[in-house]
Amino acid sequence: MAGGSIPHFQNDAGYAVIEIGVKEFMCVGATPPFDHPHVFLDMGADSEKVCPYCSTLYRFNGSLKPNETRPENCLYQTQAA
Repeated sequence: MAGGSIPHFQNDAGYAVIEIGVKEFMCVGATPPFDHPHVFLDMGADSEKVCPYCSTLYRFNGSLKPNETRPENCLYQTQAA
């Protein structure tokens, strides 16, 4: 994903599967302070990837924009200090 920032996703609701519109991303687990180490994941040629920390299954959906998720509200956005 050259030239752009890597989107970060969170799973506060404990969804088993989150569909995303990118193949390179960061998983943070739940929002802080309940997060896990922010891990970079790359699906490569696959269309799914499991986070090794929280076991969330991320599934690529080419119809979604890079900042969209299904279910909604799983995009993690840092809060300004």
